[in-house]
Amino acid sequence: MPLSSAQTDLAFKALDSFAIELPSWGFANTGTRFGKFIQAGAATSTAEKISDAGIVHRVTGCCPSVAVHVLWDFPNGKADVPAVMKVAAEHGVRIGAINPNVFQDQCYKNGSLGNPDAEVRKTALSHILDSVEIQNASGSRDLSLWFADGTNFPGTGSIRARKSWFTEGLKTVHSALSGDQRMLVEYKPFEPAFYHTDIADWGMSYILSKHCGPRAKVLVDTGHHYQAVNIEQIVAWLLSEDMLGGFHFNDRRYADDDLTLGSIDPYQVFRIFYEICYFTWERGAAPDLAYMVDQSHNLKNKIEETIQTACTAQELFLKAALIDFGKLAAHQQKADLIDSEECLREAFFTDVRPLLREWRKSKGLAENPMEAFRASGYLEKAEKERGPRNMGAISSYA
Repeated sequence: MPLSSAQTDLAFKALDSFAIELPSWGFANTGTRFGKFIQAGAATSTAEKISDAGIVHRVTGCCPSVAVHVLWDFPNGKADVPAVMKVAAEHGVRIGAINPNVFQDQCYKNGSLGNPDAEVRKTALSHILDSVEIQNASGSRDLSLWFADGTNFPGTGSIRARKSWFTEGLKTVHSALSGDQRMLVEYKPFEPAFYHTDIADWGMSYILSKHCGPRAKVLVDTGHHYQAVNIEQIVAWLLSEDMLGGFHFNDRRYADDDLTLGSIDPYQVFRIFYEICYFTWERGAAPDLAYMVDQSHNLKNKIEETIQTACTAQELFLKAALIDFGKLAAHQQKADLIDSEECLREAFFTDVRPLLREWRKSKGLAENPMEAFRASGYLEKAEKERGPRNMGAISSYA
């Protein structure tokens, strides 16, 4: 069905407002805990990661920022910020969410903020506060917090004591924030902790965030749920409570979270966007959300999979934005079950790719981002320059 000029205007406005943040670590040779498969063109430095993010933004027009990991991208801490910001500016992107790393070092074997050893808790908190300093220096708004903390066997830790330690530590972090800064608290039901995870679901993240204060919000990773969980219901509840801070986009078939967005269940991603767009329509303003990618590109080419993810996100967001919400609300009020559902189905099955091509043309972008990237010669050049360094890499987890 051809779209009206009003619908086209709505589509262009939706695309103009939709920005996706890319993860620096997604361009390096990372993998699963079982191993990683080396790619000749993978980034071997922070500068190369940002360069790769830059080419994705240049061909898609929707990825203006790069999330960074402190230990991996700022090995010298705050002193590295000017150089990293300079590289980002050179490649037409900016530094996005700051991600502390309190799961990699040996001292975190039994946890970070939930560790029974007060000295380890102090070490973890110090690193997170140092990350806030990097946040200040880089102009980043969001501090993205994920914790591997938990226990593997019953009785090996006090769940209530660990909750108390987390509350105390996160409150301290919250008090260090200023201006428009936020802290986004992520959750994950299992892995690497297999008996209990300290922040295992959205309710736990919500409670901790509420204890901390108004700068703390919940971060929803689309892969961090048990099978059959209704993620869009979680999104709707968090929106209604003004507690949704953002997303980590990915997909999964069984567990964990490292597949390309929409590769398994695009209708679920669409339903998540539907809840956000419906909320926006009802209130006349979009919620302040951070849309971020968090995927391990272990098999597909890293840059191409990132382009694929960005384009899929644009398509599914646009489909949701084109729902006739006035018509939908009327059907819902009358409990017209079939007609209500058909409002979603009609939007989901609309081919929005022609609209995306028109939007890209209006922005001076290539109509097909993947073709534009492949024609650029960027990957061949990267493989030639980085190949010798990557071939010497160890095939183990990052």
